[in-house]
Amino acid sequence: MRNIVKSVSAFARAVLTTCVVAGLAGSMVTSAWAKGANPKFAAIVIDANTGKTLYSQAGDSPRYPASLTKMMTLYLVFEALTSGKIDKSTLVPITKRAASMAPTKLGAPAGTSITIETAILGLVTKSANDAACATGEFLGGSEGNFAQMMTAKAHQLGMSNTTFRNASGLPNPGQVTTAHDMAILGMALREHFPKYYGYFSTRSFQYGRSRLPNHNKLLGRVAGVDGIKTGYTAKSGYNLVSSVSLDGKKLITVVMGGTSGGSRDRQVTDLIAQYLPKASGRSGGPMVALAKILKGKQPIVADTEATAQTAYAEPDTGAKNIDPLIVAAIPTKKPKQLVISLAAEEDGVDAVTTASAPVEPEPTGQGVWVIQIAAADSEAGAMKILNSAKAKGGKALAFASPFTQEVQKGEATLFRARFRGFDTKVAAWNACSALKKSNIGCFALNN
Repeated sequence: MRNIVKSVSAFARAVLTTCVVAGLAGSMVTSAWAKGANPKFAAIVIDANTGKTLYSQAGDSPRYPASLTKMMTLYLVFEALTSGKIDKSTLVPITKRAASMAPTKLGAPAGTSITIETAILGLVTKSANDAACATGEFLGGSEGNFAQMMTAKAHQLGMSNTTFRNASGLPNPGQVTTAHDMAILGMALREHFPKYYGYFSTRSFQYGRSRLPNHNKLLGRVAGVDGIKTGYTAKSGYNLVSSVSLDGKKLITVVMGGTSGGSRDRQVTDLIAQYLPKASGRSGGPMVALAKILKGKQPIVADTEATAQTAYAEPDTGAKNIDPLIVAAIPTKKPKQLVISLAAEEDGVDAVTTASAPVEPEPTGQGVWVIQIAAADSEAGAMKILNSAKAKGGKALAFASPFTQEVQKGEATLFRARFRGFDTKVAAWNACSALKKSNIGCFALNN
């Protein structure tokens, strides 16, 4: 076997050598984890040239992303850079709320600002929570709105079991993902943004008088590793999404729930050593494609809770005649809800902190009018509806922010699909008019 690992413990090298000689590398490397009593553990290895899953253990089980969340924050930053909405020198204001994020931070005072490039470097190296929060507030209007954007993008990429509640990864009871979904995101970042992906290989960067090292200690130690992100909270354990590109072969390796930073790094190293030789050296084309909205059409019954006074276009008939929206089929598989205690992010440190972190409140919208287009039986379904409608709404929805609202209808739980951000009734009605032209039912509400 090619000497993939440049620097691992003598014990690990001896184990791997013995396993290869005996032809038992796979069973010995993974059996110890499978037999362990660590309910947080999950791992997956995907051949990024072919999309084939080479190894998976609890790969589709719900887990806490911790700072892996920042990968999606960066995805949206790179998307904004690519579209020209921002550039590397664009200034990001540091709000009082962003400056309060703890404990891993750049330490920029409230009232100051940092450039987008500084924010990127702070996220990929130090995993700075203040930079993540400020960036989310800047791009989304509020961190809550930005989290909605993150979740919508995740579902568009096929990350159907992921929900984001903030831009940093600080604990929130509703913020969950899977190892498989994180692998999808890792591949998407490399494939969709080759111009910016190199940031993930940054070993350190100078901020003020301090040189901040990257928490990903596999960079420079394991041949071919070019990123991408670590994460840790007391409840998530130690997470790492690692990308490898060597001799034409590419892997995305994810380990979540490690018991320490060191053991997590050894597990990822072992998986790379085991599966890189088995990976294909030929690309089969893009592995991560944007989900095609409206593929596999399925009608979703609109939520009919509205009064005659607020129903759009047909006030005398109320909302009962709202046309159902035709959208992509809603995934039936839903991640289990996990309840977690709050713990502060201490990414890359082998210690458990008892500090507390605030739960992100529901976003407060801009403008006093909202529009509702439908409701679905899951939050993921409602976001699919909103994503489809956003694409069809054109200029009328250019500055609108999608959000969902959970309501109880008898024994059923529904999630309303709504847009906020309309300052006047006329603006809301105009948005509905644009949607009606695409056969999307809509009505306006004074918020």
